[in-house]
Amino acid sequence: MSDNEAKTETGNQGLSDADPADVDGSPDALAMMGDPAMAACPQLMYKAMRDADPVTNVDLGEISMTMVWRHEDVIEVLRNPEVYSSREEAVEIGQKRPLIPLQIDPPDHAKFRKILDPLFSPKKVALLEDRTRALAADLIEKVVDDGTCNFDKAIAEPLPSTVFLELLGLPLERAAEFIALKDGIIRPQATADKTDTDVRDETGARIYEVLEAVVAERVENPQDDFLSGFLSSEVDGHRLTPDDVVDIGYLFFLAGLDTVTASLDCMISFLAQNPEQRQQLVDDPSRVNAVIEELLRFETPVTGVPRITSRDTELGGCPIKAGTTIMVMLGSANTDEEFWDGGDDVDFDREVNKHLAFGGGLHRCLGSHLARMELRVVLEEWHRRVPNYSIADGVELNYSAGLRQIDNLQLVW
Repeated sequence: MSDNEAKTETGNQGLSDADPADVDGSPDALAMMGDPAMAACPQLMYKAMRDADPVTNVDLGEISMTMVWRHEDVIEVLRNPEVYSSREEAVEIGQKRPLIPLQIDPPDHAKFRKILDPLFSPKKVALLEDRTRALAADLIEKVVDDGTCNFDKAIAEPLPSTVFLELLGLPLERAAEFIALKDGIIRPQATADKTDTDVRDETGARIYEVLEAVVAERVENPQDDFLSGFLSSEVDGHRLTPDDVVDIGYLFFLAGLDTVTASLDCMISFLAQNPEQRQQLVDDPSRVNAVIEELLRFETPVTGVPRITSRDTELGGCPIKAGTTIMVMLGSANTDEEFWDGGDDVDFDREVNKHLAFGGGLHRCLGSHLARMELRVVLEEWHRRVPNYSIADGVELNYSAGLRQIDNLQLVW
């Protein structure tokens, strides 16, 4: 990566002034992904890889992986689950059984979605909005007179965590514990005597203990929450087992405690650094949905999703053997200039925005309606109370790779 790229920041209505050609020779995807500057501004890496090596084979030591960067190839993978499977081997995240419905392939996948999709329908999500808005207003009110806060810790983390824990019926007083467990899976910290995999496995075992205890209690004493609802649900005339419900809960545990937080961090960071574009939202709050969709596209907090090939195949002219792990780079597809008109520009007036921030195909994110509602409520409430803000002087934002959360999003106003 060149010095010019390391100094480039997000903002300026996109990356129209950036020059990905500054990357010399064939870029090293893994090296760039480990660079903090690229975590903050991955669009430069995306373009470099699309131009130089759009289907990239990388060696991770114990396993090899193929990374897919172009929009057309990403769509090919997402829409063909019979070739590019989501089964358990695609990603090891401390689970001891396939996570439902993420790691279930057709035809069984459709059976579980029949139960789960109605729970996250727009109608069901609308019933949660008043509670979510009250939570957002309360969190904002606690910091608004201070003139500063770490947005990640004050707003972006506690709000979706509270919504999620209430839905699953998990105790709110254990929120900090659950967030730490989630981080042990998504952002494991290796030690002198433990690898990332060791940390994930130990953390996964603890998550199972939590969920198994709660599910066992719900079997005896059902309540008005999702876990109790799952226990009374059926798939093709068969009741979900307690293990099924635990496997659903494990996936929800990770997704519900992290992805909305990361999305809020990315959006507020962008708006803090681009006051002219932020003013468009302040002047006309009705534009909030367009702002959300465009920032989901451009920032793409979940940068990629894994698959594994069920048979030998070919993608973008590159032969791929059966059993190969495929990393589908959603963030790159969302800025691919071959598909997007002005893909490197942030345009809140974009008329058609079929981004892949929630994935695509039959495994498209189950909770997308809930996520959009939470994002909209927070952006509306925040800009109603704090319309003008910026990143605190001297703060260099720390974006985590892969899932782009910002732990030190210190704002001032």
